[in-house]
Amino acid sequence: MKGYKEITSVDEWKDVLKLSDAQKILVLKHSTTCPISARAFREFESFDTPLEKYLVKVRESRSVSNEMESDLGVKHESPQVFLVGDGKAVWNASHHQINRTELAIATKSS
Repeated sequence: MKGYKEITSVDEWKDVLKLSDAQKILVLKHSTTCPISARAFREFESFDTPLEKYLVKVRESRSVSNEMESDLGVKHESPQVFLVGDGKAVWNASHHQINRTELAIATKSS
């Protein structure tokens, strides 16, 4: 799947987190003002996977970003990508580590 769905509310995030109980998902935390994040977004957007992909714009949806940090127990960075399964972060990467190669390695067994 090349497309993604944007999460804009905490309620949407909680619904997506519940979905991860049935299947793993990818979530990118993206800053719309950061050039490093723009590059990571392009890598994420163009990554073809059967997994559902979600996007959180951290400046526009700060409450969602904060809730993710709390729920997943991973310190906030931006950009930051998570592979989520069973309501937990099973893998995450940030900044220049976000690329199609690393995404492919992380999702290979999913």
